[in-house]
Amino acid sequence: MPDSDIAISVEGVSKAYRIGRTVDRSATLLGSALATITSPIRNFKALRSLDTAGLQSGEDQDDLIWALRGVGFELRRGEILGIVGRNGAGKSTLLKILSRVTEPTTGRIRLKGRLAALLEVGTGFNPELTGRENVYLNGTILGMTRREIDQKFDDIVDFSGVSRFLDTPVKRYSSGMKVRLGFGVAAHLQPDILIVDEVLAVGDAEFQRRCLGKIQEVVAEGRTILFVSHNMTSVLNLCTRGLLLTEGRIAIDGTTQEVVDAYLANGQREAGVFAPDPSKRQGDQWARIEHFEIRPETPRTGEPMECVIEVERQAGKEGALRGELAVSILSESGDKVMQVYSKHMGRSFEIGRGRHRYVVRLDSLPLVAGRYLINLWLGSGDRVIDRLEQCYVLDISPGSYESGVFIDNRGFPVVVPSSWEAVGQPAESGYR
Repeated sequence: MPDSDIAISVEGVSKAYRIGRTVDRSATLLGSALATITSPIRNFKALRSLDTAGLQSGEDQDDLIWALRGVGFELRRGEILGIVGRNGAGKSTLLKILSRVTEPTTGRIRLKGRLAALLEVGTGFNPELTGRENVYLNGTILGMTRREIDQKFDDIVDFSGVSRFLDTPVKRYSSGMKVRLGFGVAAHLQPDILIVDEVLAVGDAEFQRRCLGKIQEVVAEGRTILFVSHNMTSVLNLCTRGLLLTEGRIAIDGTTQEVVDAYLANGQREAGVFAPDPSKRQGDQWARIEHFEIRPETPRTGEPMECVIEVERQAGKEGALRGELAVSILSESGDKVMQVYSKHMGRSFEIGRGRHRYVVRLDSLPLVAGRYLINLWLGSGDRVIDRLEQCYVLDISPGSYESGVFIDNRGFPVVVPSSWEAVGQPAESGYR
């Protein structure tokens, strides 16, 4: 392809990190004195050992971790590249290298045009400056004039919805406000290349919808986007090409459908096993969800199903409170499908000392056959006590309502029971 069409070129990029080391402390006064005297030399040697310059991507050492190994690809102007992979695959490291937040250990990158990146909540913001001042600061960093920023300022404020707090220091913003303002700045200041990490997950559904719409507008203007997400439906709907990273290497560079299929197949887990990921656990942990199961283990469409949840108050926590429980069912690609929530049924539960078991029953399961993921939530009003994401895999077998045929529902996951009858022919003057 002509060089003029290439917006991003990545050639043999690898990134290594050295594992930190603890300092041995002496138990005697003499040992402490000697350690103090020799500390400058020891610190100098330790700093030199942390240097990764000159390493080769195939070089392995006990204290070395390769976050990326030999990554290479080119991206044309106007393309949307969806980058997917499991936690620790190297996605964020790659974006930080492209954003010039960190340097690669080996390889090189070439970027053509202005780049804006939304990597983490609050990235690029000075917390001591107001929202208004940060908008102008970011625009200046992108090389825009004050007049250009003035022309976009109202659009940024309208999109982010923080007009009342523009003259408030950003350090007092909530995470959602920071993401909204950050995305508004990144998308409206007309970068040639826009990098969006998983931070959109912080926003609510309406904000995510607006962000995806804005991304499509940016692409229609011929700009280039790198998009990282664990929501496979967003990747499929938005991206023109996909990249699957596995253990720091490119496993697949192809169509989004090929990449998403490989990502889901690579992440197959055993169904019917409660396996929470500690890194995805949220809440104040006053109490914890310690066990979850579904009965029967493989339910059928249209037949009864029970969810059993065991909750235990943590040691050292006193008193009791009334809490609510929610079981959310997602598609394999991470889309929300349905939820059962005790508060919707007018039920809350007192959580006191010890372990407590709760059961929610569905008389007829309204989901078609397939594989689903389970999120669990324990809270009290707006307070999140414990939240577990994708902690259980549910397989549903084909079933039917009453004596009907087995249901596949042609791609619609929810089946709503309904009654049908023939009521004769309409009168001439009636509806047709």
